[in-house]
Amino acid sequence: MADYRPPNDFVLTRTGDGSNTLRSEQLDDHYHSLHGAVQESWHVYIANGLRASDKKALNVLEVGLGTGLNMLLTWVQCIEGKCRVDYTALEPFPLPREVIKALDHPGQLAVPTLEREFLKAMAHNGAEPFEGKGWFTFVQRATRAQALLEENAFDVIYFDAFSPKKQPELWTEQVFVRMFEALVPGGILTTYTAQGTVRRAMEQAGFVVERLAGPPGKRHMLRGRKPM
Repeated sequence: MADYRPPNDFVLTRTGDGSNTLRSEQLDDHYHSLHGAVQESWHVYIANGLRASDKKALNVLEVGLGTGLNMLLTWVQCIEGKCRVDYTALEPFPLPREVIKALDHPGQLAVPTLEREFLKAMAHNGAEPFEGKGWFTFVQRATRAQALLEENAFDVIYFDAFSPKKQPELWTEQVFVRMFEALVPGGILTTYTAQGTVRRAMEQAGFVVERLAGPPGKRHMLRGRKPM
């Protein structure tokens, strides 16, 4: 829906693995799985996305930056020397700084010394990338997924919009065509859902789609690859 606006009733919620997320009663949805925010993000986007690429220097696109958890997990991988990442996030509706701070993602990932830099990165919206330590750069854009123009630009896409029921306009064949064109040949798109309508939309856009074991609380998830 072009006139979509996020609800203003998100509240801090503890998930099953002890990490925090945000939940809205109005939307009846949340930013992460209530079974475990960190477990879900790690399983879907790091283990089955970032680490599924055979490249060590990657361009990553995230659709739906949200609380920044996927970005921070990726950044930690760079700090640990596992990869180099130029990270672009699409987020038309960024969260307020005080909400991000209250979530305490750095503390819960045992990297509390990154809090200041993480908050600075999440507030960064300039044309020049934010330069983080550990071979990590970050750009946040208000661009909607439907308006993405890049072609052959990204190695991995984290597709982390709200559920297809809540934001159906983001889970269409047309959007996945934009994602397909934005990926380099051999590139990966990974997402937490395994709905049949989403799988078919991805396949119609050109992806070779795998249904993988999901994170705790979910039986399956989807990963698509752009053929070489």
